[in-house]
Amino acid sequence: MHNNFFKQLSEYYHQEAQWSSDKYMPSFAEHVELSVMSSAYPALTMMALVGVHDGAAATVEAFEWLASMPDLVRASGEVARFLNDKVKRNGTDIPSTVECYMAEHGVGSEAAVAAVATLAEHAWRTINQASIEVNHAWLLATRLVVNLTWVLEVIYHHGQDLYTFGTDNKAVVTNLFLNPVPV
Repeated sequence: MHNNFFKQLSEYYHQEAQWSSDKYMPSFAEHVELSVMSSAYPALTMMALVGVHDGAAATVEAFEWLASMPDLVRASGEVARFLNDKVKRNGTDIPSTVECYMAEHGVGSEAAVAAVATLAEHAWRTINQASIEVNHAWLLATRLVVNLTWVLEVIYHHGQDLYTFGTDNKAVVTNLFLNPVPV
């Protein structure tokens, strides 16, 4: 991965820290633009690519394609951000997309959460469309992005945050991998 990529990621984090320090309420579009990238989900796709099929999918071209932020990767980052931000926050972070939406549109939390959920659904449509239209050369990388995005649906299922508060992870893993699904 390019050093520029990590440099850019640290710049996103710095901007968020500045917003937090200044108690700045960004516009919804401003917040989405920054926080999709600071979610680090686009970075995670590139890091995970190394482990796919014993690294066989980790070609220079695949890394360059993922780093170019195709719609698929951008939409995966949007799903990461929107699902995470539907979870109640502790108020010490920068405003979430839900809070920015509420401030900008003058709506309550329920309406904002519904709007953000709709945006997550739209991002899934983008992922599905990009998966159908993908160049065969990027098929393994595409599957990786889609599968990583599905993990988010498990982590943030029904507004839970199993990433931050993983006490229920044992039950989730048991249900996913050990308990057979009745057919």
